Amino acid sequence: MSAFDPSNGMAAGGGPDMDDIYAQMFGSMGGFGGMPGGRNPPRKGRSVEQEYEVSLEELYKGKTTKFSNTKNIVCSTCKGSGGKQGAKSQSCGSCNGRGAKAVLRQVGPGLVTQETVPCGNCQGSGQIIPEKHRCKRCKGKKVVESKNVLELYIPRGAREGERITLAGEADQLPDQEPGDIIFTLKETEHDVFDRAGSDLRAELNISLAEALTGFNRVVLTHLDGRGIQLNVQQPNGKILRPGQVLKIEGEGMPMKRSDAKGDLYLVVDIEFPEDGWLNNDAALQKIKDALPRPEPQQKEHDEVEEVEIDFDADMEDFGAGSGDPRAGGAEWEDDEEGEGGPQCATQ
Repeated sequence: MSAFDPSNGMAAGGGPDMDDIYAQMFGSMGGFGGMPGGRNPPRKGRSVEQEYEVSLEELYKGKTTKFSNTKNIVCSTCKGSGGKQGAKSQSCGSCNGRGAKAVLRQVGPGLVTQETVPCGNCQGSGQIIPEKHRCKRCKGKKVVESKNVLELYIPRGAREGERITLAGEADQLPDQEPGDIIFTLKETEHDVFDRAGSDLRAELNISLAEALTGFNRVVLTHLDGRGIQLNVQQPNGKILRPGQVLKIEGEGMPMKRSDAKGDLYLVVDIEFPEDGWLNNDAALQKIKDALPRPEPQQKEHDEVEEVEIDFDADMEDFGAGSGDPRAGGAEWEDDEEGEGGPQCATQ
């Protein structure tokens, strides 16, 4: 809060001037401790902040949405005085006319701190209207509830964490500039794409036959509904390998206030055939003949032993239980121990 900003309201001796703090916190509301009027112009009311979830498709295409908003506005009948015409206010007995009260708040076991909060009886004004003289519409509250329709515009290419402000749309209070409604964008997880800045990343799932012989087909659906088609030609073309990265320029996210776009990165993932798919000797021989032959062994061995193979092994079992930091899964074990291990006691 600005009242506690070292650059505001600090006395020459370095300590805070409480009257200045109250004036900055509650504006011109009749003064505190019998002082008429405030020293500062009316302060701005409290803003409302909340997250707004938005999909990657909506961030790609942009979005405009309307929603109903309920807020307090200054009563038009009494013009925010809270009383009938000619009614006089009196000092709030709960806060002695200061508009604020000192309260104790627990911050830990056996530890409390004192802080100043607006008085709930007079809503921080320091003054109240006797019940028989209160405005019939707002019942002396100075504000009434109102509903309006607001429009939220999310531009193309907006990012996670960006803030969109609807100025002056928060609750109103007398002698105050209303606060803002601030939405912080939260990007929801996408099933296909990952985003980093203006670039997108996706898996390119192809078969073993396509990796070796090429293909010409739609490989994924983009965020605007377009099909993205790749044409990989064989023979004499490129053989695709697991983990290989392909970049498609200009198919990433739009850049704000520009016609440019980022890039799309495709990471090759090859789907191998199921076990037992090839059980024909003639077909197997054709594949062997078509594929490059292995390099001949360079080293002769005096002794050769044929061993048994476990085709379903897991690297988590590598060195398991040995305590060796190079063992499979050792990194995760260290992390877990760090979370629950000994910690320094608070003095």
